[in-house]
Amino acid sequence: MSDSPVAFKYFAKAQSTFQPPLIANENAYLGDIASSEKNDPEHPVSCGLYRLEKGTPLVYTYTYHEMKIILEGHFDIADEAGNKVHGVPGDVFYFPKGSVITFTTDDYGLAFYTGARKQGAA
Repeated sequence: MSDSPVAFKYFAKAQSTFQPPLIANENAYLGDIASSEKNDPEHPVSCGLYRLEKGTPLVYTYTYHEMKIILEGHFDIADEAGNKVHGVPGDVFYFPKGSVITFTTDDYGLAFYTGARKQGAA
């Protein structure tokens, strides 16, 4: 183990400046901003921004555990267990590995997420 100090990383104004790439359909955008993969390859944690715009619902099967906090807009979120929530800014969600989640919005939603996965493995 090194005695060198470990520096933090800073991503200024990421909520308003980071543009996540299109990942599905015509309206679902997701991009990792940071990952612990290089520092801890056995237990990586990645985080970034997810944006959904009005249009096709996104149905996503989680292969890892993830948490999301809604920053802007809103999402209608449903799972296969019958849970449905109209999520608004400040709401926090935990999506366990194996859950199948449907995201929809009639306008747009922006969320910050943290997932127990390698960078780019969403």
